[in-house]
Amino acid sequence: YFAQHQVDELYVDETPIDHVRRLRPSKTPAQLRAILGGFGIGTEQAETLVGRLSGGQKARLSLLLATIDAPHLLILDEPTNHLDIESREALVEALTAYSGAVILVSHDMHLLELVADRLWLVNNGCVTPYEEDLDSYRKQLLSADKPAKKVAIKAERPKPASREKILSLRSDVRKSEARLEKLNEMRDKLAIKLADSALYDDTRIGELATWNKKYAEVMEALERAEALWLAAQQKLESAENH
Repeated sequence: YFAQHQVDELYVDETPIDHVRRLRPSKTPAQLRAILGGFGIGTEQAETLVGRLSGGQKARLSLLLATIDAPHLLILDEPTNHLDIESREALVEALTAYSGAVILVSHDMHLLELVADRLWLVNNGCVTPYEEDLDSYRKQLLSADKPAKKVAIKAERPKPASREKILSLRSDVRKSEARLEKLNEMRDKLAIKLADSALYDDTRIGELATWNKKYAEVMEALERAEALWLAAQQKLESAENH
């Protein structure tokens, strides 16, 4: 299991080789460096304190620690949240090289386009195979918030949007982005809570159900917010291009 917040749980005052040695104490320094090298962490970075590594190097190290026992199945829960471009690229490279099966839960369309072989849609408490592509899914999200109505087609050339209209649309986009950011933060906090193994004790079944319900509610709100953001972005682009 790998979630983005695990990057923040690395020991910043230790080196990558220290992290791997803790899990493989019988390995020689050369063998430890070879393991790290397999995930793109070179000799110099292997001896560098984690606190001084780049975001991409930290992401590689976290994924290495999650897969060091060669699991046949890797579950990734929103792994790219708050990652910089380098970290995202490092994650894509690592997933492409990974030989096992991967279940990837993400709203990151770019990541899904690069690594996903099959798509499954989580909606209304159900998980079903999604036979279309991601472009079709984007259109589905946009159309879900549009009322069905007939539009009379006119041959008139659309009038350029006024400056006030464009400023208003930009404001809508910013508000949508702020809403998405807030929901992502809520989702991340809930994911950390649900990653606590103590929560799965038999004596805490009721508490676990409560947190799972909250997580599901946030995910539904996030899906709606994403659709609204896409719609706002599309309106802005349309106005700016006319």
